[in-house]
Amino acid sequence: MSAGRAGALGRWGRQIALLIPLAGLLVPGHVGAARADALVQVAPHRAGLLSGRSGPPLLGYLARPAGPGPFPAVVELHGCGGMSAHDVALAAMLRSWGYVALVLDSLGGANICQHPGGALAEAFDAYASLRYLSGRAFVDRRRIAVLGESMGGVAVLQIVERGLMEQLFPEHFRAAVAYYPQCRYASLVLTVPTLILVGDRDDWAPAQACRAMLARRAGKGAPVRLVVLRGATHAFDFPEPRRRYLGHLLEYDPDATRAAAAQARAFLQAAFAARPALPPARPSGTVAPK
Repeated sequence: MSAGRAGALGRWGRQIALLIPLAGLLVPGHVGAARADALVQVAPHRAGLLSGRSGPPLLGYLARPAGPGPFPAVVELHGCGGMSAHDVALAAMLRSWGYVALVLDSLGGANICQHPGGALAEAFDAYASLRYLSGRAFVDRRRIAVLGESMGGVAVLQIVERGLMEQLFPEHFRAAVAYYPQCRYASLVLTVPTLILVGDRDDWAPAQACRAMLARRAGKGAPVRLVVLRGATHAFDFPEPRRRYLGHLLEYDPDATRAAAAQARAFLQAAFAARPALPPARPSGTVAPK
């Protein structure tokens, strides 16, 4: 690694170190010989909005379960506000379920919530991270999923959409989880089993747009499970006070947070129960838990 990149990793590491206590975590460079949580360089450059190959390196926070593995893994994509303590805490939850979790820092501390284009950059970064994880001995390369929230959820749908990006890369994710994505931007056919979690009070990423997406696809492609959480708004799993952001209501809902986590855990467990190639297509459906 060059001195410039090492310096960038050091600066980024200090920024992330400030997030760790907020997430209630201790992240040393190594924890014994069995497990390591680390700040890693995933690729020489992150996709960025306009940076291309001249941009800064793509960095990430890697959380591993104890033991040599190989473990299933989840690539985690943040929202338009950038990586936060929430993303680190989500990685800790995934690790507690037995997954390697890799949180990408696609924005480098920037906030682009008022600008378009971030989801596509995150999608390219996700494929770079898939390549990175596939080369790690402690990761089961046949069981790697992608999970994203808000803008990251939009990226998730782009990543697994047939004919958009999946033809550009030799590696492929095996399952996908999208928290409150903008479904109106999604196309018809997805290539892997996908779980979409959205609140019925979400005025930023409306549940009705996801229902319309499922109606348009008419059962084509891999199965999609839509879970509409009653009473939940956008960003329902962020433990922050009720607020309005860019005109949209955001409110923490602990019940919806627990329900969504349970759905995500069961979905990933079912998706990774075997180690197959891409699963065959079957009809999709919607679920609205009571």
